[in-house]
Amino acid sequence: MSRVVVENVGCTVCGCLCDDIVLEIEDGRIVQVRHACRMGTAKFMHATSEERLRYPLIRRGGSLRRAELDEALTLAAEILLESSRPLLFGWSETSCEALRVGIRIAEEIGGIVDNCSSICHSPSILALQSTGMPTCTLGEVKNRADLVIYWGANPAASHPRHLSRYSAFPRGYFRERGRSDRRLVVVDVRRSETAEIADWFIQVEPNSDYEVLTVLRMLVRGLEVNRERVGGVRVDELGRLAEVMKGCSFGVMFFGLGLASSRGKSWNVAAAIRLAEDLNAHTKFAVLPMRGHCNVAGTNQVLGWQTGFPYAVDFSRGYAWYNPGETSVVDLLARGEVDAMLVIGADPGAHLPKRAVRRMAEIPLIVVEISHNPTTMLADVVLPGAVVGLESAGTCYRMDDVPVRVRQVIPPVSGVPSDEWVLEQIYRRIRERKGAGR
Repeated sequence: MSRVVVENVGCTVCGCLCDDIVLEIEDGRIVQVRHACRMGTAKFMHATSEERLRYPLIRRGGSLRRAELDEALTLAAEILLESSRPLLFGWSETSCEALRVGIRIAEEIGGIVDNCSSICHSPSILALQSTGMPTCTLGEVKNRADLVIYWGANPAASHPRHLSRYSAFPRGYFRERGRSDRRLVVVDVRRSETAEIADWFIQVEPNSDYEVLTVLRMLVRGLEVNRERVGGVRVDELGRLAEVMKGCSFGVMFFGLGLASSRGKSWNVAAAIRLAEDLNAHTKFAVLPMRGHCNVAGTNQVLGWQTGFPYAVDFSRGYAWYNPGETSVVDLLARGEVDAMLVIGADPGAHLPKRAVRRMAEIPLIVVEISHNPTTMLADVVLPGAVVGLESAGTCYRMDDVPVRVRQVIPPVSGVPSDEWVLEQIYRRIRERKGAGR
């Protein structure tokens, strides 16, 4: 037996994109993971387990059966080419290079490209489009921030190393004492794990974020508020928070889906952004969304500079068209418009509404995946993928929109070089079929 230690491996489990992971590999299997959180450790240990998808599957006689790779790729290309309204969805757990090929496929067949932000941080994107956003990098937070606010977010559960690497605990250039040099504030509807370690927890009533943020803006501007309580919080407590925010030297607000998905949605996020803009008249203040998947920010970036739009991009008109609510995944499936679907780097079968999943079960479905999940159970073609940052190299964007290049560490257990390669093969077959039909 030979054991190899590989250092500085990138973890592609969440938007933190931690790049300090140490892996111990023995005969091609990961036997120990150091520095990763519990979620990252689980993903690394699963990567070389027996549960991985190691060969293609095609549905025959009502059940998925093993098939040759060339046959599965050809069938996938035929399904997409013969469709009149194909949807290519997911992308948040694969590389930017794979998405680039996916966009080419969508352009070639007049399909729609949508990503996971369509069902999570789309309100944040809509707010950003209307207001802009005073933002910064996680490195600036680590080195400069003396006030960190989490609003509607619980990173202790969703991004376990966010607090220790980027916000509350790390020693920074101007924050040499780490946690002692910072004040941590949590605003949420319940006392979360993050709230337990905060210096100040403010509990707001559900669906009252917009009202609370608006009153905070008034207090920051020095306006009078003729109420004792708002959103379940005493106005004098919000006044103290406003003074703390104005008095910090560098503040940052991280907001999660608790803000973006409660009543008000994009208006809530816009209010948080406007609050940061107001505070920048007094100090330096930034706002950052807590992006979930390892490359969900990258999908918005790549679609943005390739098509001009961040998600829900429709090529059926011969050019890029963007209209959330019309061209987004849930709406397309619920209306029964989609007649074929390719899923990569996501599990919509586990997360979309029942009506949308029912439509997925009715149409030809292609899935590129590393292991079985509820979506593969509905699929007609299952193609094995490679774990980006472990079995294949690629580019992912951290939650602060900083691109991180992750490298290949071990050979892919499925023998498939990368998700990009799988999509290139599908694209090549589509082009060949279209050329032969002319």
